[in-house]
Amino acid sequence: MRLTVAQAVVRFLANQWTERDGVRQRTIAGCLGIFGHGNVAGIGQALLQAQRAGRAGDDSVDLPYRLARNEQAMVHTAAGYARMKNRLSTLACTASIGPGSTNMLTGAALATVNRLPVLLLPSDSFATRVASPVLQELEDPRSGDVSVNDAFRPLSRFFDRVLRPEQLPSALISAMRVLTDPAETGAVTLCLPQDVQAEAYDFPDALFATRVWHVARPLAEPAFVQRAAEVIRNARRPLLIAGGGVVYSEASPELDQFALATGIPVADTQAGKGALSWDHPNSVGGVGATGTPVANRLAREADVVIGVGTRYSDFTTASRTAFQRPDVKFVNINVASFDAAKQSAYPIVADARAGLSGLLAALDGHRWPQDWQADVASWQATVEGAYRIGHGPLPSQAEVIGVVNDACGARDVVVQAAGSMPGDLQLLWRARDPKQYHVEYGYSCMGFEIAGALGIKLADPSREVFALVGDGSYLMMSQEIVTAVAEHVKLVVVLVQNHGFASIGALSESLGSQRFGTSYRYRGQDGDYDGAYLPVDLAANAESLGAQVIRCRTIADLAEGLKRAREADRLTVVHIETDPLSPVPSSESWWDVPVAEVSDLDSTRAARTGYENAKRDQRTYL
Repeated sequence: MRLTVAQAVVRFLANQWTERDGVRQRTIAGCLGIFGHGNVAGIGQALLQAQRAGRAGDDSVDLPYRLARNEQAMVHTAAGYARMKNRLSTLACTASIGPGSTNMLTGAALATVNRLPVLLLPSDSFATRVASPVLQELEDPRSGDVSVNDAFRPLSRFFDRVLRPEQLPSALISAMRVLTDPAETGAVTLCLPQDVQAEAYDFPDALFATRVWHVARPLAEPAFVQRAAEVIRNARRPLLIAGGGVVYSEASPELDQFALATGIPVADTQAGKGALSWDHPNSVGGVGATGTPVANRLAREADVVIGVGTRYSDFTTASRTAFQRPDVKFVNINVASFDAAKQSAYPIVADARAGLSGLLAALDGHRWPQDWQADVASWQATVEGAYRIGHGPLPSQAEVIGVVNDACGARDVVVQAAGSMPGDLQLLWRARDPKQYHVEYGYSCMGFEIAGALGIKLADPSREVFALVGDGSYLMMSQEIVTAVAEHVKLVVVLVQNHGFASIGALSESLGSQRFGTSYRYRGQDGDYDGAYLPVDLAANAESLGAQVIRCRTIADLAEGLKRAREADRLTVVHIETDPLSPVPSSESWWDVPVAEVSDLDSTRAARTGYENAKRDQRTYL
């Protein structure tokens, strides 16, 4: 079949399918893109041609296209989509040569850090070099084959540059192998030189046949399960930590069965929240630097920690201070051997669903006492108090979270990524469904929220999606409001304005840096940013982008505004100003951020003393 390279890419992607447990779906459900020189006559032409063929009834060649407004944001949209689809389906992203493509680098990093499949198709400079240097081409005097796209190499789980049409089949097959491997997945980058995109070649018809990628549920090695079960049977105070792998493998029923049968308390990570409902009798909430006091006390006392589908980030381990018993042991169930071996664990390399079922059978009816449930009830009373604190004159962020939590139905989704809200959400949010809580906290990327929410809604239009976004993230990346409006995608954006970076302000103060450079203010007479707040009207900005806007002053206004937003048929921004200094309950935990070892500032010296005291509790878990 004689096609251009770009046409062959689109036709191939349109015929890729993923299957798990008998359920089949498109591996690449569509393509997001912004066209410029480099891809407008290549991938752009191919997508147009495929769309016309699809309208004529040939679904085998059509790859649905959506126009994005920011290249980084469209990768976030693909990542949100992939997470919502349990990594079984994703979106491709195409961008023009130079800055259009490098704008996707941050998105690539986010996808790979979070183990989320996205397919990136950055345009590249001429393979023939016939007109070099072309507009926006990087010239490296040391090497003629380097382009800006080489920056994708360390950020991608698979990287290739297609310099000849003959190379395309192997590049595409390798890309799909990584995208559909739950242990290896992340960003996959195929660089496409702009002249090669337009070059024609006689591709074999077999390349475009329907191809189904079966996603297996790897079973654990029986000897490893028996060894881990023996460790757990000898435990007196076991604790299970549910990570994102539980959600991606759809293992919540197996986790529920495991918890009820054993009595073991279940804590969760940011990615694992919702794996068990917040009111499950074994749920003790988030663990680590932004976890609940109950979970963190159990972590300190645990002699065996069972990690299921977690990669043990520093927030989960409280920078390796969470687990304090000298004899603590770890058992890890993870589809990736890299993560299964962390913390010097007894590893079970397996799918979370299969691993939990196998481990439960091997425990042979062992059960542990549930002497912590009264503490959980007490903690939930504290959460209720934070939700209804009546803070004033401006409401607290905890109150805003409480109202949004109340407004969310069990199948609705809350989206967040950066600032102080991820910590407050893990501490306070009451998740009722494995897909209700979508906080991107692997890369914690400012600007993810609205773009990620768009991907989530595209993945499951039946759910209401609430994007909680602070003014810092909003100012960095709000452009996908325009995309959602253009595509008639209904989102609820809760825009929380606190005049700066609330999270970094609090962190700065705790480290002795006095909130320096963390407020959106005019410069004062002394030259610092301590003057009046800037007269920025973010609600008006959102309205100018096509959103319906509801301005709120009080918590009661917010509750009414969210009700109206749910009833609306288009994207609605609900705006409220909060007090950036309002407190939340303590997690009774710690996060390692180094403090200046010497300083002329009393505040910094005091913070350094506290830092050195906290570091004494760090462990190596060897």
